[in-house]
Parts: sequence; C-alpha cells; structure tokens
Amino acid sequence: MTKPFSERLVLLIGIFVAVLGSLFPFFWFVMTSLKSQIHVEAIPPTWWPDGSLTFYESVLFDRHVLTSMGNSLIVASSTTVIALLIATPAAYALARLRLSGKAWMLGGLLCVAMFPQLVIAGPIWQILKRLGGLNTHWGLVLPYVTLTLPLAVWILATFFKELPLELEEAARIDGCTAWQTLSKVMLPLAAPGLFTAAILTFIYAWNEFFFALLILTDPAKHTLPVGIALFQGEFTMPWGEIAAASVIATLPLIVLVLLFQRGIISGLSAGAVKG
Repeated sequence: MTKPFSERLVLLIGIFVAVLGSLFPFFWFVMTSLKSQIHVEAIPPTWWPDGSLTFYESVLFDRHVLTSMGNSLIVASSTTVIALLIATPAAYALARLRLSGKAWMLGGLLCVAMFPQLVIAGPIWQILKRLGGLNTHWGLVLPYVTLTLPLAVWILATFFKELPLELEEAARIDGCTAWQTLSKVMLPLAAPGLFTAAILTFIYAWNEFFFALLILTDPAKHTLPVGIALFQGEFTMPWGEIAAASVIATLPLIVLVLLFQRGIISGLSAGAVKG
C-alpha cells in the first residue's frame, strides 16, 4: 500500500534537511579552503570561493600535513589489523561455541566501550609510561585496539550467528578443525561483517584526538587530528589552512566509505531481520 503524497513529501523534506545539515559543515570547509585570505576574513562572509589553492600549498609544504597523514595511516592501519586478528576468533567463539555466560560476555564488552575516555586516560598513561610506550605509535595503537575491540567483536559475533549452521557441520564432517572451519568456510562468508568492523575501526583510529594528544608529544609523530588542532597563526587562527587540512583528512574516509558502502550496510544490518 502506497503512502499518501503528503506523507511522502514530508518524508522527502525530512531526508533533505537531514542530508543538508550533515553535509553543510563539510561544504563550508571546502568553500573556505578554496578562498584567499582576504575572502576568509571578509565581513559579511562570502559564500563562494575565488578558486585559490594557497591554503592547500601551505598545508602540504609548510605545515607538513603529509607527515601527519602518514602517521595516522600507520596508527589506523595497525589498529585495524590487530583488532580484527583478535576480534575474529573471539566473535566466532562467542557466536558458535557452547560457552556459559556468552550473553554476559557480550554485555561486558559493551560496558567496557561505554567508559568515558577521561576516566581511563590516567591508568592508560601510567601503563604506557611503565612499558615505555609514551610518544610512540605502538603506544597509541594499544589503547585504540582496546577501545575498538568491543564494537568489532559485537559486529562479527552478530554476523557469525546468521551464517547457516549446516555449512559448519559439513566442514567438520569433511575433517576440518575449528580453525580451518573458521578460516576457509566462515570467514569468506563473513566478508561484509569484516569490512564493516574494519572500516569502523579504521575511522575511529583515524579521527581520534584525545589519546593522540595525550600520548604523542613529538610534533613529527602527531596524527592528523592533533596536527590540525595545533596549527598556529601569527595573530589570528589560520582558518583557511585548517579548512584545507580538514578536507585532506576527510577525503580518504569518504572514498573508503563510498567504495565499501554495500558491505557496510550489509554488515550493519546483519541480524536485523529473522527469516
């Protein structure tokens, strides 16, 4: 049964407003990054840019944004790989093996993910100080893995539960061990869930600011969010350079999501419908 025209119109307007509100900050940063300094400081502000690339040249060659981007890539990629290596067998065990208290384990994982960063910052800093991990990339990866594991395990466990049990039984009949069943049978089928967990983990590590600012003190090791936040101007905030650097930092995530959007939607919707 089709909805009345008035309901569809309200729905379309709501969608348009939500999309516009979500994209407007990025649109404004793109427009600002393409202006000259005179237009950035103009009052009232100008909406459309004059096509200047001065700010992009500045952040790429003077602000060393590429170095910060390389640091972010190292940290985010390492976090994603390690988190998936740990989360995949853990999620498979929680989803398939007969374990007592599985619901409590999953609930405990979510509770760990809900702790505010400020509460756990002190203990993490003390642990990393004793391990010699302060001002190192691996010292930043460790808390990132800890913070992203609950979500990755939850997504993968939900996805593993939806896979047919008959495939697992057939693999065992053919002589596969539990590890062979996971690696050769279940993982290829769980690819959408893996994509989802990997991309969400990567985005978190790429965008995270608080721990990156707390742990990394050497400017040469700063990740993108910290490097952009510490931009300094002579007399005013360098809004044009901040806008250009923010566009550079956001574009890889946009491309990543667009390339794998089907896998992300499939992974997030796993378990939503029973049938």
